[in-house]
Amino acid sequence: MALHKDEIALDVQDLHKHFGGIKAVDGCSLQFPKGKISGLIGPNGSGKTTTFNLLTGVTAPDSGKILYNGENLAGLKPYKIFRKGITRTFQITRIYREMTTFENMLSVAGLSIPEREVRQRAEELMDFVNLTGLRDEYGGNLSYGQQKLLEFSRALMTDPDLILLDEPAAGVNRTLLVELLKHIHELQEQGKTIIIVEHDMNVIMNHCEKIFVMDYGVKIAEGLPEEIQANKQVIEAYFGHT
Repeated sequence: MALHKDEIALDVQDLHKHFGGIKAVDGCSLQFPKGKISGLIGPNGSGKTTTFNLLTGVTAPDSGKILYNGENLAGLKPYKIFRKGITRTFQITRIYREMTTFENMLSVAGLSIPEREVRQRAEELMDFVNLTGLRDEYGGNLSYGQQKLLEFSRALMTDPDLILLDEPAAGVNRTLLVELLKHIHELQEQGKTIIIVEHDMNVIMNHCEKIFVMDYGVKIAEGLPEEIQANKQVIEAYFGHT
C-alpha cells in the first residue's frame, strides 16, 4: 500500500550510483515511513551500505532524489544533512579513543546550543544508555558493545528526527544488544524514525515494522516481516549468495 506524502519520512527516488562498471545502486526507490522502525537488508554486495552512504552524504549519487521535508538532499555534504535532523552510526565505531565517554558526547554538539544545555543533554543521554558509570573512562577502554552504545547515544546529541543505524548488532553481546534495542524502541515511542541496516535477521524480523530488500543494487522486495520471510525472490537472493 502506497504511503501518503505526510506519512513518508524519507522519499528516495530512482537513486543511481556506479563505481566504474559496477552498478552499486541501480534505480532504487524507497519510501521510509515516518515514526517507524524500518529495515534495509540484502546479501553481501547488494548495495545497502552504499545506499546508506548516499542517504547521509558520505557518497554523492550519480542521479536520483532523496527527499526529506520537501527538500532534495542528494549530493549534500554530511554535515549539512546532519544539521537537518538526520544522524547515523557506522558499522565500525567511530568514537574518539583518546577522549572520555563524556568528552565524546560533547564532541558532536551543535555550536548554536548553549554549553550548559549541551552538558546536560550529554548527561541525560549517558544515563539513557546506562553509560553514566563510565563517564570518565576513555573511549578506547570501553568494550566494543559499550563503544556501540556510546556512538548510538552520541548520535542523539542534536535530537535528530531520523536515525540511521548501520549494523547495530554487529559485535555486540546479547545483553548489550537487548539494551540497545530497548533504547531504539523508546526513541520510536518519542516519534523518531529509525532505519536499520543489519545482517542479524532476528533483529530485523522482530523489531522492524517494514523491511526493504536489495540485491545487486536493486530493490527486490518491501513489506511486513512475514511478507518478506515468505517472498520467494528474497529467499532466492539469499540462497544464491550462500
